[in-house]
Amino acid sequence: MTLFKWSKPIGAICAIAIILYGWIGLAQSPQPSVRLTTNPPINQVRPLEAEATTVLGSGHYNPPVQLMLQAFDAQGQSLKDAKIHLQLFTPPKNPWFTTDFPIVEGTKLLDIEGNAPTGQLQVQQTLPIRGTYQLLVAVTPLVANAFEPIKQTLTLTLPENPLKFRYFGILVVILLAVGLLGGWVIGGRQAIQPGEIAPQQVRLLLSGLIVVAIAALLWVNISAELAESHMSMPGMGEEVPSSGKPAKLQSQGLYMQLSGDKSATVGQPAKLQVSVSDPKTSQPVTDVVLKVTTTQLENNWVAFAYEGTPDSNGKLAWEQEFFDGAPHSVVVEVAPQAKAKEQFQPFQVAENIPVEGVAPPMAVRLISLTYFTGIVVIGLLLGLWLRHRQTPRTGLTWKRSVS
Repeated sequence: MTLFKWSKPIGAICAIAIILYGWIGLAQSPQPSVRLTTNPPINQVRPLEAEATTVLGSGHYNPPVQLMLQAFDAQGQSLKDAKIHLQLFTPPKNPWFTTDFPIVEGTKLLDIEGNAPTGQLQVQQTLPIRGTYQLLVAVTPLVANAFEPIKQTLTLTLPENPLKFRYFGILVVILLAVGLLGGWVIGGRQAIQPGEIAPQQVRLLLSGLIVVAIAALLWVNISAELAESHMSMPGMGEEVPSSGKPAKLQSQGLYMQLSGDKSATVGQPAKLQVSVSDPKTSQPVTDVVLKVTTTQLENNWVAFAYEGTPDSNGKLAWEQEFFDGAPHSVVVEVAPQAKAKEQFQPFQVAENIPVEGVAPPMAVRLISLTYFTGIVVIGLLLGLWLRHRQTPRTGLTWKRSVS
């Protein structure tokens, strides 16, 4: 009777154990996956915001980072005849510790889908700010039911330029020293002349702090307004230099056209598309290689580059964010594949796109100013405390002189 009484609980426990064992085994079994590598290694890359300055960087713009996505099946073999869809998002917003480009925080930087005959997709992308980027990757077969689709989320953490921490520390020390000196002067024994509400040294110090605060506020606001007016010029009708190449061209039995948005705004993705067809039959041409290059024209640095083949409709479409408020040139070169029946000389189409900049929000600027002001105040309080500890407590700190 006792054995029969415990048989049901024991059977239930065994059934649960078998289910858990099978689930754990299934979870630990190899699964199809996507691997991300970068060139150069991501820990050697610096955000665009500081890399070209002579103080924080090398003084010149570095090439964009090469992002390489490789799809593998459950056996660890590269997937063949795949299509890879990549969406790249910038680090999320953090108003308390903003970057130099707060407008692009938490936005879509790139959205592109390309054929991957060997299961590999490569893009070159300039990363504007520090933080953790998110990559949403979807892999589907070019031939229906060739393999199970893969969806995976990858992350990429771009470190901050270490020199920025060094110079920020130096600035904090200077601001603390200014506050400490002010607190030390204010907390000392000083004579007040008849008709004065405070000693002359204190009045001079407070007047200087007020002037510095006003100058800082004016600098923050005026520089922001000037930056906003400068960045908004391209979107307000400023003449953009000509690319020198047409946006559509018929050559050597091919017709290629670059279309999409004719202008862009920082923080918003622009849609672009290139198509290749046979002008005689209007049929799409797919046995070609398309090379896309986006270049910022003011300083001539490459923001984005991609080389791949068009889809079955002879088209390549993508979305990219122009995170710098300056004109950009989008150039697409077409060349025949190595095994194509028709060989021809490569040719290009291009479009120059004006980009309207957006100034940082006033709240972001005021938060930064508040941090610096707070550091000075902390130094001021520290100076008062140190002076108070040193000053004998007999008598008043400020003595009014009698004439």
